[in-house]
Amino acid sequence: MTPFLLVGVLLAQDTTVRSFLKTVDIATRNIETVYTADRRFEAPNWSRDGRYFLINSEGRLYRLTVRGSRLAELPIDLSTPRINNDHGISPDGQTLVISHEPTEDWLTSSVYILSINGGTPKQITNKAPSFWHGWSPDGKTLAFVGRRDGEFDIYVVPADGGEERRITTCPGLDDGPDYSPDGAFIYYNSYCSGKMEIWRMRPDGSQAEQLTHDQFSNWFPHPSPDGHWIVYLAFLQDQAQDHPFGRQVKLRLMDLRDQSVRDLTPEFFGGQGTINVPSWSPDSRRVAFVSYEQHVRH
Repeated sequence: MTPFLLVGVLLAQDTTVRSFLKTVDIATRNIETVYTADRRFEAPNWSRDGRYFLINSEGRLYRLTVRGSRLAELPIDLSTPRINNDHGISPDGQTLVISHEPTEDWLTSSVYILSINGGTPKQITNKAPSFWHGWSPDGKTLAFVGRRDGEFDIYVVPADGGEERRITTCPGLDDGPDYSPDGAFIYYNSYCSGKMEIWRMRPDGSQAEQLTHDQFSNWFPHPSPDGHWIVYLAFLQDQAQDHPFGRQVKLRLMDLRDQSVRDLTPEFFGGQGTINVPSWSPDSRRVAFVSYEQHVRH
């Protein structure tokens, strides 16, 4: 879900941010830096063919080759681009989903789809704010987070448009829904227990089950394409129902065969923008993420 504060508010006027797109190998924990820039970019999607990443920066989407050699803006027909960090790629790799704010108010965010090559987006959600997070493996359904009557819950909607349907009802923020590759579960993070933890449920919202029980504030679970793992973002300090930029975080990996958990990365400076959306490599061996450095201007 997009932040409650815009980037310009988050960063003090006397600081600059350097962003690092990295990948981590889940077997060796080896981390490689693919691309770095003195600008704020966020939320890598790994393409279905493994050849490039999608990242957002300053309201626009960019393609970046996996070796980091070429960054190119995706041509999207929006009068004023305000694409936030909730974007992704369809299971067949042919369609792109974005969350876009038509005004400067983040509460106007809605979900749109368009060709993977760009073009004119088609609006899917009729109510705002709405933030995309998951695409069902059969390509027919989008899962998103919406605030309705002051409460953030998870909703589903047909990928070609139609009526939205609410599937969580627990008080407190529910966020980050992403489908398992077999379509049996939706993984998500929820404040239902009074602390932000990782949960899963059936696609109709039934059989909700809390999966993590630890000292961290856990967000954005993403199942691997082979269905064996979920990766998620752990804030080292409790953030209540927020997921701010500029905190100490780490990526953690859960083995879905026995629900054991281990650290995937050391702690780093990140948070909002690090791993909001699905970012697994197609072979389930690596995960893409973003870390940051913040420097004071002299």
